[in-house]
Amino acid sequence: MDIMRTSFVNYGYQPIETPSFEKSETLMGKYGEEGDRLIFKILNSGDFLKKTDIEYLKEKNSLKVTSSISEKALKYDLTVPFARYVVQHQNDLTFPFKRSQIQPVWRADRPQKGRFREFYQCDADVVGSKSLWQEVELIQLYDDVFSQLNLAGVVIKLNNRKVLTGIAEVIGAEDKLIDFTIALDKLDKIGEVGVKTEMLSKGITEGALEKLTPLFNLKGSTTDQLLALKNILATSETGLKGIEELEFICEAFQTLELKVANLELDVTLARGLNYYTGAIVEVSPPKTVQLGSIGGGGRYDDLTGVFGLKNMSGVGISFGLDRIYLVLEELNLFPPTIVANTKVLFINFGDKESLYAMQAMAVLRKNKIACELYPDSAKMGKQMGYADKRAIPYVILAGDKEISNQSFTLKNMKSGEQSDCNIQQLLDLFN
Repeated sequence: MDIMRTSFVNYGYQPIETPSFEKSETLMGKYGEEGDRLIFKILNSGDFLKKTDIEYLKEKNSLKVTSSISEKALKYDLTVPFARYVVQHQNDLTFPFKRSQIQPVWRADRPQKGRFREFYQCDADVVGSKSLWQEVELIQLYDDVFSQLNLAGVVIKLNNRKVLTGIAEVIGAEDKLIDFTIALDKLDKIGEVGVKTEMLSKGITEGALEKLTPLFNLKGSTTDQLLALKNILATSETGLKGIEELEFICEAFQTLELKVANLELDVTLARGLNYYTGAIVEVSPPKTVQLGSIGGGGRYDDLTGVFGLKNMSGVGISFGLDRIYLVLEELNLFPPTIVANTKVLFINFGDKESLYAMQAMAVLRKNKIACELYPDSAKMGKQMGYADKRAIPYVILAGDKEISNQSFTLKNMKSGEQSDCNIQQLLDLFN
């Protein structure tokens, strides 16, 4: 979190926070049918069934019952509440507005590895600019954070929703665009056959799917893939515009070097959120880690429009903090200092000795030295074992002798050596 916050500041993003819940109408309809099902609803206060039509209950009509007993919901992501925030504060913000945000979000999902009902998102967004340099900068921001985390080998996949719209047009399925993108977004989970089966179930024809075959077989360099795409989308003005935007970003990174991330074109990347309109990105962990995406984002041209503020283009990315934690844990990339946060433990010999220890700890803490007192006057072995398990490098013993001498017995837990120190010597040692 500290690395992300520092990077956000370095790139000019201002921190904000939004409430944990929003009006249901703010969230519903922004994430597609599948996303809407994963939104946690909050029951109205008081006797929430009082205003419900008894016929809805008899019919077991869950949609109508829900709308009458729940007006609020936990936020599904940070982007839609941010759009609402921008509209609410439009007269107070300076545009383009660059915002960062680190907060929990909630999804009514089935918990499993890498998938949680509550998890943290760390977002960076820019609203009020259509410049593709923002997409370039956000890719650099991803790379910068992963570099500081020593997480080499992450893959930043890049696509454009205009390309997907163009493909839907070319195969004659433009009226099924949402179904098309939702199915395509599952390619890495259910494979080509699974994607085609789902598309058929949604009414996309066999003939349309045959035209899709070249899409699944694109190979070669980014330049080669973009050239092949131009041929496939030759009759789609929207699709060609998407390719033009992809070329701009990819050409920028022929000059700008990435430190640890690999940028790859993936024309099957869809990201099944309805509000994306341009470039979309998704970050995969190193190939040695079996886990889903650890970040993603994209361009949304008119997300604020649903709240009454038209023509306010934005683009943003999100870091999946909990999944990044799992990756760092699996690759053993956490530095030991994160665990060993307490520098010294004072042994508890009783109330008189604890008061003496508390006076010393006040001085140490004033000098930014992390210390603590074992809360109970337990057996010495138990207190020493606690320090050992917590990887606390030093313990201090202070009994009657030390109190009378205004001194402390300092024990190095690694070497076992003991020495007598006064408070100034402790400050000199730990600073």
